Amino acid sequence: MGFLTAQDEQAVKREFEKLTGPVKLTVFASELGPESNAETVALIKEVAALSDQISVAVLNPHIERDETAAYDVSVTPAVAVEGAKDYGIRFLGVPAGYEFSNLIDSIVAVSRGEAQLSDATKEALAGLTEDVRIKVFATPT
Repeated sequence: MGFLTAQDEQAVKREFEKLTGPVKLTVFASELGPESNAETVALIKEVAALSDQISVAVLNPHIERDETAAYDVSVTPAVAVEGAKDYGIRFLGVPAGYEFSNLIDSIVAVSRGEAQLSDATKEALAGLTEDVRIKVFATPT
């Protein structure tokens, strides 16, 4: 049984009509890890099946250590969302519940290659002098 209902699939397909370029979803999961690893792999494959512009790679961090290190991933499950380049977008844990819409939004954003930010926000970000890492924590409800 899949994660998405028929209604969910239709809504995601409508969002994916906005895709303008290819997207790669890389899932970091281990069969020896918690059940959430398998759930994440299944969910990401289900989402990717809704658009021919989305590809999926599954890496076992215990085996593909160098590739995993290149993504700066140290916990599983994790998902990297990449478009024409790697923007550093990572989801740690199963991107379900409230995080699911963020996953879909991230897929659309990286396919376009630009964030939909106001000019004022872009101007403020241009003033940063060093890289910034933003982490958003969500708890299951």
